[in-house]
Amino acid sequence: MLRPVRAGNGFEEALEQVLQLLRLGLVPPGERLPSERELSQRLRISRVTLREVLKVLQDQNMVESRRGRYGGTFVLPRPATPDGDELRRRVAAVDVEDTLRFREVLECGAAGLCAEGLPADGEARLRAALDTTRAARLEDYRRQDTLLHLTLAELCGSRTLAARYAAVRATLNELLDCIPLLVRNLEHSQQQHAAVVEAVLDRDADAARETMREHCGGTAALLRGFLA
Repeated sequence: MLRPVRAGNGFEEALEQVLQLLRLGLVPPGERLPSERELSQRLRISRVTLREVLKVLQDQNMVESRRGRYGGTFVLPRPATPDGDELRRRVAAVDVEDTLRFREVLECGAAGLCAEGLPADGEARLRAALDTTRAARLEDYRRQDTLLHLTLAELCGSRTLAARYAAVRATLNELLDCIPLLVRNLEHSQQQHAAVVEAVLDRDADAARETMREHCGGTAALLRGFLA
């Protein structure tokens, strides 16, 4: 998820990437971010710039710094459920229909491209991501679901598509956090996840795209219903 920033806007682009990491929920509340050394190396920024980024996140009560042998920068819990004002703010800040359409285009494209060919470790990574969603606890399901979809995007062979998908998924998760997790919907999603992965591994690009389109449509229907 983290990539070297471009010269000129190191602080801003590094902050954008770390914020995206948090918005996607890839580091759960209570867990530690990668070390300063690792973050600075992966982003290719100085430790000074990285500490400025982390200071902003601390000021926003998104992370906290802990000292000692087991110290580091830890992700703080987010508010469990947005209240009415927060819900209206999130929805007003996003063009929901545009987000849903763009998400579908990227997801279907990624699924089709993956079906046309995967890297050497692609099958193992996809199956592992799928198995992890099956075993996920309800409170951890959305994070594992996000990781499965990000894995498909990363394996499709287009870095640009993967980066755009990560951005739109972060926005999508902001909206999904506004609606309840429904067990029946998650069961159906899991069936669709399995069908998409099997279509990819069978090299059936048409089936992969169509199943992913149905999957995106189900999410879109829920969001329209709850957020209308």
